[in-house]
Amino acid sequence: MAIKSFKRYEKKFLLTQQQYDVLVSKLSDYMEPDQHCLDGKNYSIYNIYYDTVHSDVIRHSISKPYYKEKLRLRSYKVPKKPTDKVFLELKKKINGIVNKRRVVLTLQEAKDFVEKGVRPESHDYMSEQVISEIAYYLSHEVVKPAVYIGYTRKAFFAKNDPEFRLTFDSKILTRRENLTLESGYYGEDILKENQYLMEVKILGAIPVWFTQILSELEIYNTKFSKYGQEFMNYCAQDKNEIEEKWREIAC
Repeated sequence: MAIKSFKRYEKKFLLTQQQYDVLVSKLSDYMEPDQHCLDGKNYSIYNIYYDTVHSDVIRHSISKPYYKEKLRLRSYKVPKKPTDKVFLELKKKINGIVNKRRVVLTLQEAKDFVEKGVRPESHDYMSEQVISEIAYYLSHEVVKPAVYIGYTRKAFFAKNDPEFRLTFDSKILTRRENLTLESGYYGEDILKENQYLMEVKILGAIPVWFTQILSELEIYNTKFSKYGQEFMNYCAQDKNEIEEKWREIAC
């Protein structure tokens, strides 16, 4: 098993195609593309988010609490077999600071752990710590696969500060059926056409050069959660369907 831990601030921005094109063209003086984004390439991220039957996790999250946490299963390729490696992640946000703890498991180990309570074997202290944190979460949250969210990403790191990172996500596809990573990348795009979600990930202050570019391009910080936006869309669709049924009854 392998483990990674992340702690940082995350700021989000919604960009038009024009803003994206100009911004990316200005980054070469200050930033390097991620190793998976050389020659202008993107990479893909696929997730299954877990929630209660009444969506208590996302309802709590969008209420803007001081503390919130989510459990998700993540992969950087579409798994083909139970032995393929995936990440099981517990993402916490405390007063704006994001802390992400994750452990690498096989797809089968991750499913058995979350859905059947079968704790995976670990062979090192740090992996055991993360597994214990997830086990504790599962002991007080009865969750199941709730939504699939997949997207393509372009990422950059600052040349003089590797802790300053930018990611640009597009084609954020979501669905509430076939909730497995193996089912592939498809669903409803929660972004508008030619729109990008930019995330600024940093431990300290945002560099002055970057704030100047944002001001020049009139790019402003916004509140945006992929799962949160999907849930709001889902609720709106459900409300419209209920209203339509009532209209049919009234007629």
